[in-house]
Amino acid sequence: MPGLIGKKIGMTSVYSAEGKNIPCTVIEAGPCVVTQIKTVDTDGYEALQLAFDEKKEKRTTKALDGHFKKANTSPKKKLVEFSDFDAEYKLGDVITVDIMKESAFVDVTGISKGKGFQGVVKRHGFGGVGGQTHGQHNRLRAPGSIGAASYPARVFKGMRMAGRTGGDTVKVENLQVLKVIPENNLLLVKGSLPGSKGSYVIIEK
Repeated sequence: MPGLIGKKIGMTSVYSAEGKNIPCTVIEAGPCVVTQIKTVDTDGYEALQLAFDEKKEKRTTKALDGHFKKANTSPKKKLVEFSDFDAEYKLGDVITVDIMKESAFVDVTGISKGKGFQGVVKRHGFGGVGGQTHGQHNRLRAPGSIGAASYPARVFKGMRMAGRTGGDTVKVENLQVLKVIPENNLLLVKGSLPGSKGSYVIIEK
């Protein structure tokens, strides 16, 4: 799907015409530069590679530096491929937030906040014991039995247990675009998005 690379700025709220207070997320969407045009002849598929967010040249590898110079642009931090753009674009073209329309619906992909090693109550929503009965003294958030005895004598894959939580790629679908502010490259999307402030998100139409 066609789209843009953006950066999550934070959350705020706006009032609708009916006077309802709607929570929304502010995204700095673009401007994105076309750094590569992939075709069926050369790559086996069609796509546009877009780049976003300025990067210092001394922190860019020689290979990437040459890649950006081909597109006549400065080094960028984030590169993402998109397909099925309506319009034709050339190498070095700039795509702005103008391609987004108010009241349209978009899918947003981001990296969720990392929470480190967590127990089953926080990670999987286990209820816990809730009371000190049946011999439970101070094990209110313990996972309890995991069911493995002499047979099958192992723990099944996918067992819901304590472990690393967050830091996953999360896609939130059908979020409504409340407002487009082209002069500041801003996009206001209804609801919350995965990731912390300043993290990159991929917006697909």
